[in-house]
Amino acid sequence: MKGSPNGLVRWLKFNAVGAIGIGVQLAVLTLLSGLGFNYLLATALAVEAAVLHNFFWHERFTWADRRAQTSLERLVKFNLTTGGLSILSNLVAMKLLVDVAGLEYLLANLLSIAACSILNFFVADRAIFIPEPPVSETPDR
Repeated sequence: MKGSPNGLVRWLKFNAVGAIGIGVQLAVLTLLSGLGFNYLLATALAVEAAVLHNFFWHERFTWADRRAQTSLERLVKFNLTTGGLSILSNLVAMKLLVDVAGLEYLLANLLSIAACSILNFFVADRAIFIPEPPVSETPDR
């Protein structure tokens, strides 16, 4: 598609949004943990906050050139795929890293995020923010 960023540019945009999303996730995790939430519940809610943040910016920045569906349809797909994957992966990793390995929960969360990043990029690029097929023009008769 003309005017579309190449794969490297899109990957860099994805990571820029993700870096801010990490800040959102860690801030929410810290806030909820400070309020006495269990670290696993706080993790799930913090991941969801980051997923919503990231979707908003991916829609307008990372994949702004790919407008095929309504934002609501994309949000649902994004939340069910990368969001679900992120929440599940983060919870499993957090349980293992905090309870088994004895890591501090913020460090464990950073490691969990890193583990999900590459897979999330490919799911978003290939299944969520897919380009709209070209409209074939039929001549008037």
